[in-house]
Amino acid sequence: MSQLLKLYLFAYNSLQALGWTISLFRILTSFIATNSVNGAYASAGDLICFIQTCAFLEVIHGAIGIVPSGVLFPLMQWGGRTHFLLAIVRKIDEVQELPAVFITFVAWSLSEVIRYSQYALNVIGSCPFLLTYLRYTAFIVLYPMGLAPGEMWLMYQALPLIKKKNLYGDFFASLHLPFNYYNFLTHMKQSRLFVKLIAVLNSVITS
Repeated sequence: MSQLLKLYLFAYNSLQALGWTISLFRILTSFIATNSVNGAYASAGDLICFIQTCAFLEVIHGAIGIVPSGVLFPLMQWGGRTHFLLAIVRKIDEVQELPAVFITFVAWSLSEVIRYSQYALNVIGSCPFLLTYLRYTAFIVLYPMGLAPGEMWLMYQALPLIKKKNLYGDFFASLHLPFNYYNFLTHMKQSRLFVKLIAVLNSVITS
């Protein structure tokens, strides 16, 4: 990998990590100031919509081969989240203050701060083991947390409003769970591979 490409990937992942860190800070600051979870979208919604839209670059990265992720998994992850954000949460004012938005945004922000920080430091070869460990284990808690009481519960609450506003979201809402289930299984597969790799390395070191 050329130095210019490394610099680009480091900058991209660092900016994404910064964006999600600021989002998390805004959400928690709003929660502490108001003692309410209702202000999550008002405090960080626009920023999260922006950085999530920019994440389409990851689909391009996989398509042109500068990262080994391929196209399908990044596209499904990006498409599911972006539909949830732009077609549901951003368009329907009535759902923006629901607790499910707070839960979703906190889970996303925590997972993405870890993920993008690990990616950025891994590009320059100085990623600490603890961060890599969190990258492949924290999602076991954060992914179901963001999905069940967050995204899926909000989609359920939004369905009457989708029908009322004629937003044609029923079909996409029905695909949200299987897409996210596929994403979760992919993460689990990656985690098992990581655990096996660590086991092999430990056996080599101790032999």
